[in-house]
Amino acid sequence: MYIIPIAWLYVAVMMSVAEATAPNGTILGAIVTFVLYGLLPISLILYFMGAPGRKRAIRAREAAELATSRQPDAGSLAATNAAVPPVNKEP
Repeated sequence: MYIIPIAWLYVAVMMSVAEATAPNGTILGAIVTFVLYGLLPISLILYFMGAPGRKRAIRAREAAELATSRQPDAGSLAATNAAVPPVNKEP
């Protein structure tokens, strides 16, 4: 999954090196090239690719919170010794 972003960052690094070592190139130009052609697009792509995973994690966290909130408090109900008969079962 991460092979494309890694490859693109390699290309962006090589573009930055070419910019820095060119006769008319500058270090500032190399940094701008790396940020605009490398970091910015890759960060956007990884953010959008991670959206379904973040959504799944949020749903799982909400389901876990809902499951823990549904458990009755042990001290809130009166204790009874009567057995609860089975529902819809014939003897």
